[in-house]
Amino acid sequence: MTEKPLKLLHLHSTFDAGGKERRAVALMNRWGKGRKDRPIEHHIVSAQPGAMGAKALIDRNVTARFPFGFPPLAGKLGIARLRQLARAMQGFDLILTYNWGAMDACMAHAIFAPTMNLAPLVHHEDGFNADEAGGLKTSRNWYRRIALARASALMVPSRQLEDIALTVWHQPRARVQRIANGIDTALYARKPKPDVLPRVVKRPGEKWLGTLAGLRAVKNLPRMVRAMKELPPEWHLVILGEGPEREAITAEAIRLEIGHRVHLPGHVADPSLAVGLFDLFALSSDSEQAPLSVIEAMAAGLAAASPAVGDVAEMVAEPNRLFITAANDEAALARAIATLAADEPLRRTIGKANRDRARAEFDESVMASRYAQVYAAALGASLFP
Repeated sequence: MTEKPLKLLHLHSTFDAGGKERRAVALMNRWGKGRKDRPIEHHIVSAQPGAMGAKALIDRNVTARFPFGFPPLAGKLGIARLRQLARAMQGFDLILTYNWGAMDACMAHAIFAPTMNLAPLVHHEDGFNADEAGGLKTSRNWYRRIALARASALMVPSRQLEDIALTVWHQPRARVQRIANGIDTALYARKPKPDVLPRVVKRPGEKWLGTLAGLRAVKNLPRMVRAMKELPPEWHLVILGEGPEREAITAEAIRLEIGHRVHLPGHVADPSLAVGLFDLFALSSDSEQAPLSVIEAMAAGLAAASPAVGDVAEMVAEPNRLFITAANDEAALARAIATLAADEPLRRTIGKANRDRARAEFDESVMASRYAQVYAAALGASLFP
């Protein structure tokens, strides 16, 4: 006999196709319709209603709904608004919140869960935007402490975030769950076609320095454009992603007179079809935690250059760690990129070590199993196939 569907409510800071959104969708797709006797419905809300790019990544066999008229997740703080959010969260079996943009929903849950009989809540923190990249805001730290008071679990992907959760937000050890991000590593062994991307084709003899990133200020992509300037003319920079910083990136490339070698094809729905076109991967971010893009590059057999943000230095294979430079040292990052660009055998050796590490440590199957365990513990039942 089939029970009524298990209703999961996902409250996202944004549902554009960034790292946390792609991870959330990967879990939905992996679990499909749920158990035969207990199907799953996913109800998805974005704090930015227009930011819904990850919707296109959801498999057809997943029951996904997008509630019309759900109260805004962000707005002027007040008890009436929090009560409205709590009422909207009634009737679900598990509430999943993501990042600062959904923290008011956590506060509504903390205040009204007992009287409104709200479902268990699991919160996910994946990092910080530019407004906290240089340092956490005291007011937000206090707000998080109170808002997460009734959370069943706080999920983090990195050691840095785990430490912040325990020591700054004063979360109980039993509540904080660190689970490394994961991907289907086997997909990245495929050899991409040179014309798979829109508006740019990889031509014979070209070398690509590449990255995957939302075009946001915290990613500091003009820094990567400047690092590209000194590479030989066969090298091109390809940035896969979309966002508000597109014009700033383009302007920097034009200023440096390398606009013809900097390409922004836009968002790519399936990175596994394109990452293998890169000859070298790089990050230029001011803040990261455990970026999915680094795991994707590793699975594709690429060497990586990056500032030492988040867990990046720990994530890459041992031979690659020499090319993870001090945070905010633009010159050091440029030197790391130039050294790797000039040495193809070194890139190949590091890339193989990265691929082996990605398959052993960051495969999606391991991540999905651990997430299922945490969600099941919050629900008090095993509900995933």
